[in-house]
Amino acid sequence: MKKLALSLLFLFQVVLVMAQSQSIVKGKIVDSKTQTPIGGVKVMVQLSEQSVVTNNLGDFLIKEVPVGEQVLVVSQNGYATKNYTIEVVDKQTLDVGLILLEEDITVEQQLSLITITENDLGDDNSGSESTAGLLQSSRDAFQQAAAFNWGQARFRMRGLDNEYGTTMINGIVMNKLYDGRPQWSNWGGLNDVTRNQEFTLGTSPSDYTFGGILGTQEINTRASLFRKGNRISFSGTNTNYSWRTMATTNSGLMKNGWAYSVSISRRWAKEGYFEGTDYSANSIFASVEKRFNDKHSLNFTSILSQNSRGKSSPNTQEVTDLAGIKYNSYWGWQNGKKRNSRDKDIEEPILMLSHYWKLTDRTTLNTNVAYQQGFIANSRIDYQGANNPDPTYYRNLPSYYINGDAAGNLASPLVAAATNYFLNNKQIDWNAMYIANQNSAVAGRSVYALYEDRTQDKQLTANTILFSDLSDNIKLNAGANFRKLQSHNFQHLTDLLGGQYFLDVDPFYTGDATQADLNNPNRTVQVGDQYGYNYKLNATVIDAFTQFKFSYDVADFYLAQSFSRSEYQRDGIYKNGIYANNSFGKSEKQTFENFGFKGGMTYKITGQHLLDFNAAYMTKAPNLRNTFANARLNNNITPNINSERIASVDASYIIRTPKLKTRLTGFASKIQNATEISFFYGELSGDDSGADGNEDAFISEILTGIDKKNVGAELGIEYQITSTIKATAAASYGQYLYSNNPTLYINDDAQASSTNAFPVQSFGPAYLKNYRLPGMPQTAASFELEYRAPQFWWVSADINYLSDSYLDVSNILRTQNFVTNPSTGLSYDGATIETVSAALKQQKFDAFNLVNISGGKSWKVDGTTLGFFASINNVFDTTYRTGGFEQSRKANYSDYQSDNQYGRPAFGPKYFYGYGRTYFLNVYVNF
Repeated sequence: MKKLALSLLFLFQVVLVMAQSQSIVKGKIVDSKTQTPIGGVKVMVQLSEQSVVTNNLGDFLIKEVPVGEQVLVVSQNGYATKNYTIEVVDKQTLDVGLILLEEDITVEQQLSLITITENDLGDDNSGSESTAGLLQSSRDAFQQAAAFNWGQARFRMRGLDNEYGTTMINGIVMNKLYDGRPQWSNWGGLNDVTRNQEFTLGTSPSDYTFGGILGTQEINTRASLFRKGNRISFSGTNTNYSWRTMATTNSGLMKNGWAYSVSISRRWAKEGYFEGTDYSANSIFASVEKRFNDKHSLNFTSILSQNSRGKSSPNTQEVTDLAGIKYNSYWGWQNGKKRNSRDKDIEEPILMLSHYWKLTDRTTLNTNVAYQQGFIANSRIDYQGANNPDPTYYRNLPSYYINGDAAGNLASPLVAAATNYFLNNKQIDWNAMYIANQNSAVAGRSVYALYEDRTQDKQLTANTILFSDLSDNIKLNAGANFRKLQSHNFQHLTDLLGGQYFLDVDPFYTGDATQADLNNPNRTVQVGDQYGYNYKLNATVIDAFTQFKFSYDVADFYLAQSFSRSEYQRDGIYKNGIYANNSFGKSEKQTFENFGFKGGMTYKITGQHLLDFNAAYMTKAPNLRNTFANARLNNNITPNINSERIASVDASYIIRTPKLKTRLTGFASKIQNATEISFFYGELSGDDSGADGNEDAFISEILTGIDKKNVGAELGIEYQITSTIKATAAASYGQYLYSNNPTLYINDDAQASSTNAFPVQSFGPAYLKNYRLPGMPQTAASFELEYRAPQFWWVSADINYLSDSYLDVSNILRTQNFVTNPSTGLSYDGATIETVSAALKQQKFDAFNLVNISGGKSWKVDGTTLGFFASINNVFDTTYRTGGFEQSRKANYSDYQSDNQYGRPAFGPKYFYGYGRTYFLNVYVNF
């Protein structure tokens, strides 16, 4: 294989190599406002991808430019990218003269994007934050629409979760080993110093990593790259925070070889858009570089972003009808202030040391070492022998009586009384919990307490990345990466709510099964103690890649390959009473070895018309979360766990002229052998004999062997109608489906307590084939007009259509368990093909339109730039669902039918809603 690959590489070089022209293109680039030269601007001849960087005087010179009509691309962070058509004559020098660069208005748009990427709509249930953050650096018309216009509706490019993309800072991968997703909050609020980015879409080649099938994003915080200057800004909004202030200073590269950059910001809100969602975030960034000589440079970067925010609850339609779209059941009044019971707190500082070594004029080596430690904590209420404090607990709602004693009579006094009770008690009663603790049957023992699900990580990362021009036509990128993680996970007691101690037991069981830790039975815990569950996850991952890029007049192509090895192990600190024989100590190590191959070609029809093709096949290790069936309580490995198999192809037709930029892409991807784990309370057998609801089981649901198929097309068009008016259009159409019937397993802790074993029960196939993947619009379209005046003010408006978004279906409802009574082996009464099909039809959300308006202005006064940016999103205050999920509580047809017989289910789907009309205003000073 190696000999064949090398032979092919040399063959391609021989076939495609062409004589180089002796023509030269030169010019000078200046700021359109100040007329001062701009250094560090990238100037590229599009057809050949030859590029240079302007010197401190703004001058550039490109040698050996291909003869004929070419497109000159001029780009720099903070400025709008410019395309110029030029005519190159053989053996002559073309002086394009003065090129004026204008301030890029999308830089200010990016400042408001943080309100999307940090939205917590999916924290507890869909498990994913928006992927809009991956798109911040792009300038493609389609990608701009996907990030800014559709991001508020939780649009996902190509229907892919962001675990299939790679996010890096200085070449260090920031995707979490736990779930494969980047934690945007780790650098939230630091927009000024995270703008130096390189973005690749899909499986296009990245210089830094092999990457995934969604794309790669490299954020560079090297101090010498930041343009010299200072910036102060202040913002107001009504989204997830209310106010933000930010200050940044950049030294630029000084004569003594030093450079530094410092940025600080604060974001806060007493209450965000949804009720009771407080917000507080502080961020600080510092980067220092010493350039020793032309060959060696050392850069140190530190990032600290503290973030605390109150979550908002998903709600059933019944609750929304009673309490409204903005209703949030997670908060209640305490001492005259709103207190949220479910806060998410993040504090994971990052330290990075980077060495840049210019080995030769053609080869450089970048070596990085990073250390990150800190915590992510999600709070909630714990209770023992007391009533559920959730205001939306099903017994508190009218539907409980409609489906019970009222027998569908909406005019029943029982229904009216329940309605009035909920409306008068629709928030958490903190005072009642304090009283209950003070009047506890056992003096001093809290029956209510507040705790955090806390993860404390320590991760060391080291990598080295090689960049080499093997010849005028061939570039080599190669890298090796090492990551070692220790993740400590436990319940952390934060508030006894007026009591003196909490008992570390589970009162829903008896005997030894009640004990969280048999090594320390009946333990009392205080504020700051660990209890409930306590374990560590250890992971070691190594990976490497090589990539060859070939560039010729007619075509460019690339070939890349990767290898990785992942090793996981659980280390139980507690000897759990349910799993006494399989919870304490270390589990078996799980090792996964994976590989990837990708390649592609860009065929240059002319300098302005291109065809682009990409294809990839790779395997991907399961993440830590899915490797262990119930890591909180035992060492058991997920049944049939194995690496995912991933294939992806795309083809694009691209037009790039000074006035028109267009990309039309068709794409397809297939993901096989994926695994998903979820937890819920369910009634699996249909036994409703329990009078108090305690017959419900806490279920760990394991879905293995999942196949997904995503196919679709995307279009982006940008046309400069006049020198001041620009039109942009974008569209995406996809079909994102489950393409098989995966196997479903159930882990029931209640059964384990009697056997002390691993009670995995196979429920056979979950009939999910051809159900749509949930939580995102699969059809989207956008049209935008922008006017930019010569006096440096601008305004734009866009209208967006979004549709084909689907509810997340319950897996267990799609198994044979739903229709067959296990005690008789017969179908439940009334469970016909027609009734079951109607019950299990996937809900499609209504299509909707969003209109957004934005604008801004800037002034230049004696070397100081003053400006503002303002936007109004969802101008017409459209109400729309961004996602939701079916509850799995009623897991058989008999229970499901009883709950839905009168059209007011107590356990109906829960929904997330998007923001209504919102605004963002930012004022800034650059000096």
